[in-house]
Amino acid sequence: MPESNGAPQPERARVALQTVESGAPPQVLAELAVERWREGLLSRERDLVVEELPVGLFYHGVPHGVMLATPADLEDFGVGFTLSEGLVEEAREIHDVQVVYGAETAEVRIGVAWERFTALLEQRRRLTGRTGCGLCGVESAEQAIRAVKPVGAGPAVTVAGLHSAIAELAHRQPLNARTGSVHAAAWVGPDRGIEVVREDVGRHNALDKLIGARVRSGADFSGGFLLLTSRASYEMIQKSAAVGIAFLAALSAPTALAVRLAERAGMTLVAFARERQHVVYTHPRRLRSV
Repeated sequence: MPESNGAPQPERARVALQTVESGAPPQVLAELAVERWREGLLSRERDLVVEELPVGLFYHGVPHGVMLATPADLEDFGVGFTLSEGLVEEAREIHDVQVVYGAETAEVRIGVAWERFTALLEQRRRLTGRTGCGLCGVESAEQAIRAVKPVGAGPAVTVAGLHSAIAELAHRQPLNARTGSVHAAAWVGPDRGIEVVREDVGRHNALDKLIGARVRSGADFSGGFLLLTSRASYEMIQKSAAVGIAFLAALSAPTALAVRLAERAGMTLVAFARERQHVVYTHPRRLRSV
C-alpha cells in the first residue's frame, strides 16, 4: 500500500452496515411516446427517459435535506453522501441505512454515531428561522467551502492506463447508453481497469453513490483513481478529498476554485480527459508516461 506522507487516511468500513429496503422500488426508466423529427422526416416512436425523484435524507428520523436523484443504488448514495459531506469522520460511524419508497418519493434513513447526530442537531438549531438559502446548512460564506483534507500518496497511474479507462467507460454506462441524460462516476484500479460504476442524473449523486459502493464493500481509496464524466467542480474535489481520493480525472473542464482546492489537498487533477488527450492541472507526479 502506498505511504501516506503523514496525512490522515479515512477509516475503512469495518462493520457490515445493516441495509433494509421497504416499499416497491420505482422504475429507473420510463418509456414514452414521442414524435421524432430528423432531416425533414417525422416519425412516431417510443423513447426511454431516465426517472428522477425527490430523495429525502433522514438521520435518526430528523430530515437533513432533499436531493433529486435517479432511484437506484440509494443505499450507496446515503453512505457516500454522509461521508463526502463530512457528516461523519469514519465509515464505522455509519450504523445502518434504510431506504423507504413512496409513490413518487424515496427516503434514505441513516443511523450514525450519537456524537455525530448531536452535532447535526446543533447545526439545525442554529439554522432555525431561516426563510431560504443558496447553500443550505451553512451560516457564512466561509463555511460554504469546507477545508479540504490532505490526501495520501495515492496511486501511480500511467497515461496508457488512464486512456484505457476512458475508452472503457464509454461502454460501462447502461443508463446513459439508453437515455443520454445521466452522469457516471467510475473507480479504476491501475492495471485492473474499471472496478465499479455508478450513474445518476446528478453528478454529485453519481460520485456519492460510487463512494458508498466502495465503502460498503470494505474497500478503501488508496490504490486507484476516480474517473468522472462531468466537469470537475469544487464540490467534486471536496467530496473526493473527504474520503482520501488522490487522483481525479474528469472528461470535462475544471473550475478555478476546484483547481485551487485540489492543489491544497495534494490531489492530482486531470481534466478534458478524452481520447488521446488530457490536461493535468495539479500534482502531475502521479501520472507517468510509462
